[in-house]
Amino acid sequence: MRRRLLTVLLAGMLLPAGLVGCGIPDRTEVLVDGRGPAAGAGSVNGSGSQPPARSTTTDAREYINDYLAAAAGERDGAYDRVKKFIAPEARSQLKKKQPSGDIELTVVRPLPPLETTLLAEDVKQVTVRVQQVGVLRADGTLAAPVAGETQYVFKLGPAEPADQGLWITELPDVLLLSDTALARYYSTHTIYFWNTDQSRLVPDWRYLPSTLPDERRVTEVVKWLTNGPSEWLAPGVSKVPPGTAPINNATGSDGRWEVNLTMPAANDDRLSRLAIQLAWSLPPNWTGQLDLKIQNQKRLTVDLKQERAANPVYPPLRAPERFCVYDAAIHPLAIGNEPVGSVPVAPAANRNVVSAGLSRAGDKVLAALVVTRPDRKQLLMVGTGPAPVAEFHSSEKPFRSIGRPIWLRSLDADHPFGLVVADGKLYRFDSGAGMSEILVPGPVTAVAASLDGHRIALIINGALYVVPVSVDGGLVSVGQPRQLVTRLTNITAVDWYAENQLVFAGSDGRQPAIYQTTVDGAVEYALKRDTGAPVSHLAAFPGGAVGPLPAMSFMYQATLAYRNNPFEKIEREQVRDVAANAKASDPTAPFFLY
Repeated sequence: MRRRLLTVLLAGMLLPAGLVGCGIPDRTEVLVDGRGPAAGAGSVNGSGSQPPARSTTTDAREYINDYLAAAAGERDGAYDRVKKFIAPEARSQLKKKQPSGDIELTVVRPLPPLETTLLAEDVKQVTVRVQQVGVLRADGTLAAPVAGETQYVFKLGPAEPADQGLWITELPDVLLLSDTALARYYSTHTIYFWNTDQSRLVPDWRYLPSTLPDERRVTEVVKWLTNGPSEWLAPGVSKVPPGTAPINNATGSDGRWEVNLTMPAANDDRLSRLAIQLAWSLPPNWTGQLDLKIQNQKRLTVDLKQERAANPVYPPLRAPERFCVYDAAIHPLAIGNEPVGSVPVAPAANRNVVSAGLSRAGDKVLAALVVTRPDRKQLLMVGTGPAPVAEFHSSEKPFRSIGRPIWLRSLDADHPFGLVVADGKLYRFDSGAGMSEILVPGPVTAVAASLDGHRIALIINGALYVVPVSVDGGLVSVGQPRQLVTRLTNITAVDWYAENQLVFAGSDGRQPAIYQTTVDGAVEYALKRDTGAPVSHLAAFPGGAVGPLPAMSFMYQATLAYRNNPFEKIEREQVRDVAANAKASDPTAPFFLY
């Protein structure tokens, strides 16, 4: 019998420019995030825009910007598109090192301004300072950067005849793609792999040329699933059975598709799991049927819409409720017409609280509290059960400082686990407040967990990382952290903003700021350019639109507590259930319960 899976719709959305003050990115090349609406720069039906062709412009900066987008699109034409920007006698400088099917693009984030120098009459030099973002591989994954260059230098001269604009006469020997071109000329696509115990699907983020027709999309998804997960995610998920491979390209149209595979020992259970993977990994707006063949014999017909309905990806989320800490106790927040919850912690335990992490698991509440002892050291208190949770266990030893605890969303409600940062180290904790250290390379500032529970974000040495997590028999293990490249430095706080999006805070030059980035760090946007003070605490709701709460909502603390949608201070008057004799203070450490 198939294990039933649970879901919520998560989306990155195409939004109008100029709404930074409302927590919305100030650019519009937004990538589609997972199961959300088909918005953003990329198309899902093969009608997306083509990368720029060589023009006759004499503006050297414009010419180089177009050159940094020319490799976008299908790989077999990448070198030809790029070489049209290069003077014929200089084209040998860009050496073709790979077959078209294996071409890798070096994705960079140009840092303005592009510096232009006049070397001689009609000869210009353009210096492009960059951050190395990653390597876009033929399988649609963006791998970690391998190049170390911080700038690339181009020389340009007049083309012949004179009215034909410019040529590149000297260039670096690497196939470059800017991050803005990646956002504009590719659609994003989420495929799913089973976790290590085959009980839950885990998202894997990929890129497709936005011009790719439907039949090619089906073929690419099948290839991706059979070739395995992204390199960084692999330790936290399972591959399809060894030997599974497409026999030929997928065929079909008008909502009926056919996939022909080899799969050793293709029993009903393996086919059922693959059917669920395919249903969720194909475009979410596809609702037709797919015939699954094994060595030319039809074994299963999958109704994509019914398969998704019967096997959702995530737990169903109740409408989120906002809470904060006020006068050293958890209190509900009343924001607009949002539902106001009641504190799911018994009053006797709701004392001396610094921060809290609450989660729901069926009919139980999982509560993890950071509390202060009389000597000012801090303890982790953990309790589970029906609300209000009354029985709590304490960590064995105190710490100087404990960050906001988070729960891993598990299908095993009887054995919940969480993660917390204490005195710069990462710890796993259980329902009895037992803590065990998880070794990571460097001091840790914060941890956040995705909705699937098998990907976490960490801040290590002030930098942002993503890490795969596997839970096997109560043992929580993490893979190798992958650093994400970002404009922000000295990062202080992070949380999951959507299925494949992170919201994080750090220093944007001389001022503290909040940004949004994709799970691979490819495309980032400023959400709040100046928070007034460094952000010490950040909590997001990653579940999209549920009830009256706007999608992509978060709260943070930068000395005082704030929320987005729109950006406003959380006022004392919005704190509920405050006793008449409570000490007047400001709300702190805001968080969501969902």
